[in-house]
Amino acid sequence: MRILHIGYRLAPEPGGKERYIARLAREELRRGHEVLVARRRGAVPPGAAAVTLRPTRVGRALARRSDPVAFALECARALPSLGPLDVVNLHGDHREALFLGPAAARLRIPLLLTVHGALAMRHRPIMPLAFRRVDGFVAIGARPAAELCRAGVPPEVVRTMSSGLDLPRLDAVRAGTAREPGLIVSVGNLLPVKNHALTIEAFHRLRAVRPGARLVIAGEGPERGRLERLAAAGPGVEFAGHLPGDEVYALMARAEIFVLASRRLPSIGEGIPTAALEALALGTPVVLSSEATLDPVVTDPAACRVFRGGSAGDLTAHLRALAEDGALRARMAERGRRAVADLDWPRVAARIEGRYEAVGCGSPSRRRRVTHATGRI
Repeated sequence: MRILHIGYRLAPEPGGKERYIARLAREELRRGHEVLVARRRGAVPPGAAAVTLRPTRVGRALARRSDPVAFALECARALPSLGPLDVVNLHGDHREALFLGPAAARLRIPLLLTVHGALAMRHRPIMPLAFRRVDGFVAIGARPAAELCRAGVPPEVVRTMSSGLDLPRLDAVRAGTAREPGLIVSVGNLLPVKNHALTIEAFHRLRAVRPGARLVIAGEGPERGRLERLAAAGPGVEFAGHLPGDEVYALMARAEIFVLASRRLPSIGEGIPTAALEALALGTPVVLSSEATLDPVVTDPAACRVFRGGSAGDLTAHLRALAEDGALRARMAERGRRAVADLDWPRVAARIEGRYEAVGCGSPSRRRRVTHATGRI
């Protein structure tokens, strides 16, 4: 296949979506496909071809309000110059689909939209128009899948999946790393959606009864100053900044507990958080917010603990239960590893390849069309 991935940012820019795109492209190259990548920031994986984008006057005007929208317009204008493509995998949402859908349809190229997080539902009125030229959807988690259906996308064209994991690498890190008593770790950019403030509040409550506890937050972002002020209310909180992948894995493997307190905001929310899946693979017990669900990928309810989103008291109770019960942590570690055992990247890439075929990859004349609630997609 000749596959085009379109994503505004790629690794080494921080974020689960950025790593997902880069790793999927590398896996597809290993499977013998030709891969092209259009991006605004980040590095093109070795072996993939970079798409050159040319700004336009309209694009420059759009960029003043939304550079991702200007990027989508530039990608749409570049499509005819790229030669035959079997499929376009767009990593974004309705904003990018509004431009890329019509451009791909004119060229009879199947378009798969991968939605990595929650949709900005205030834009719901334009979603039917934006999605009508999309041939199929991959939703990274149950929440994005549900929101696509709320926007009128037929459930039969939405496939819920998760990111892949580098299981051999994670197994090697786990086998070579000793646990650090009392260590709690959270990983995520320092943004409001990650709700690190709640994690810090719950940790201070825990430390009142578990004085040996320590919290390390790995990530960087605009909330750092505010979070440091909150952390200064008591001892034990450390900000590690942005760490390379292996250092993040080693940190999570040392931890006795991994916590993720993400919340749903009007314009952003978690899909399936990759860091939580990686923590499970490393055998680290996971405590996460009800607003950062692992459904439907992790089906074992005992593989992780879920606290009521926004409740510092409920989070503290779960942290204390795990901190005080080594046998419970051991049981959760085993069940967590089993829960993600089939998420290695080769298997996930094969499933995505199946999605390409389902939307008519390689046979534009046989592209599947389905009835939308307000038209055709």
